[in-house]
Amino acid sequence: MKKVYSVEEYIEVNQHYADELSTLRNLINSTELEETVKWSAPVYTLKGKNVVGLGAFKNHFGIWFFNGVFLKDEHDLLINAQENKTKALRQMRFKTKADINETAVLAYVKEAIENQRLGREIKPERKTKAVIIPKELEAVLKTNSKLNNSFKLLTPGKQREYCEYIKEAKREATKQKRLEKITPMIINGVGLNDKYKNC
Repeated sequence: MKKVYSVEEYIEVNQHYADELSTLRNLINSTELEETVKWSAPVYTLKGKNVVGLGAFKNHFGIWFFNGVFLKDEHDLLINAQENKTKALRQMRFKTKADINETAVLAYVKEAIENQRLGREIKPERKTKAVIIPKELEAVLKTNSKLNNSFKLLTPGKQREYCEYIKEAKREATKQKRLEKITPMIINGVGLNDKYKNC
């Protein structure tokens, strides 16, 4: 889909649901939410925080609630588009304009606003990859306490770089050469690729 810079453009690009999107837009704009465009789609915010968005696809259109998991969903209108993947986002999908219960939609939007005001949101988790130390490096760390202590002081990212560097070597002789090369670097607290990062 082409990049759009306004809600009017978004509706224009999705002509097959223009009337329906306008109906939902008018409902949302009757609240205090601020209309913006993010990711080339209409998004409605409260004090800079994403609350709801509009979307149109080939066979359906709808609203997504960024923290919809906290909505009561009294009318059983919400779906999780990616079960076991999406934690907070919930969608309300429609196929025709007749499917839109304006009173219910507005109630959900108002509840979403209130939840945002109360700070009900799921913060994205930062996934940290475990550092898997190859056996060759592990053996050297066990016999050299200075090296071991220096390695522990490195950031997980730098530790991973060194581990990958050893793991990537196919031959045992290459692994040993690499271990000799990195030992003074680790003791000096230097990352494997630091010289490139500072360019």
